[in-house]
Amino acid sequence: MDMGIEPGSRRKPSGAAGRTGLAEVAAEAGVSPSTVSHALNGTRSVRAETRERVVRAAERLGYARDRVVGARARRQTAVVALVVDGIAATPFAGRIIQGAQEAARERGTLLMVVDSGGDRDVEQGHLRSLAERGVDGILIARGSHQEIERPAAVGEIPVVLIDAVPAPGWVVPAVAPDEHGIAAAAIEHLLGAGHRRLAFITAADDTPATRGRHAGFRSAVEWAGLYDMHASVERTTPDAVGGRRMGRRLLDHPFGERPTAIFCFNDQVAMGVYQAAEALGLEVPRDCSVVGVDDLEVVAAALEPGLTTMALPHREMGRWAMTALLERIAGGAADVPGPVLLAGELVVRRSVAPPRRRLGWLSRG
Repeated sequence: MDMGIEPGSRRKPSGAAGRTGLAEVAAEAGVSPSTVSHALNGTRSVRAETRERVVRAAERLGYARDRVVGARARRQTAVVALVVDGIAATPFAGRIIQGAQEAARERGTLLMVVDSGGDRDVEQGHLRSLAERGVDGILIARGSHQEIERPAAVGEIPVVLIDAVPAPGWVVPAVAPDEHGIAAAAIEHLLGAGHRRLAFITAADDTPATRGRHAGFRSAVEWAGLYDMHASVERTTPDAVGGRRMGRRLLDHPFGERPTAIFCFNDQVAMGVYQAAEALGLEVPRDCSVVGVDDLEVVAAALEPGLTTMALPHREMGRWAMTALLERIAGGAADVPGPVLLAGELVVRRSVAPPRRRLGWLSRG
């Protein structure tokens, strides 16, 4: 028995050292010759455990000691960059980073975060620099659900999109909120409270978020048998200014003519609706229930009464994207045909109540 030699090991005699080839090392490690080459030369990212197995096999067989030493000196932790379009200006970037960091830590991966400040030229410069520095993969995140053209600077580096979808012609993994489901869940909550005269204040931009939420709103009210006169859609800027302006337009009517509930594109719009209601001498939710989207805590929890809202899955998107990217880096995942859509979560506070009284048209549905 050859004591001290691992099972299946085929140690070369000392005189044969240096004459071992890639094929022998590959057989010893249980991998392909190309994997041996990538592991020892660093020409492609290889799983840390695979690289270590190759190095041990090469050492046992006495294969080119300088290559083995170089492989051990070479970093064995994948380095991934997350490029976001506004850490300071986008309140949800922290949640995305948190989810991505959790998944990275579990896989022994180093995460770099780069902020473009929303400037696309700056973003392209960051992407070129990251590619030149040889990062193993790149996550590109948006502060709101958008469509992204393929950046030429990334070359063949594995990429995954967060809160975004690829433009036509670019097949790449992406994760985004289920905008349709988010809007439908919000409307179902209002319908469950007894509301049948609804309004949706949405953003004027044409984005996946606006399209998806509008479709979800429409499908929910149509399912309830409501007509346009009882389910209006208004477009404005996605901020408190737009919410105040549109909120006043919707609420400045006699009791039987104004909506009893308003679904808002985001929490900032909802804050503006609160302000419009107060200016008109109305109260939320006594005179009008309000539901937002985002669960922006500095707004939703600070409003009085607290805002019921649909929380977006930012942390979950960050975790999913990092996991998918690391699988691509390791060569174990193929491109997916479309974005993965994650559900939001209804956060119930005190901005929704049943309508004050049920008129004839309120009993419909």
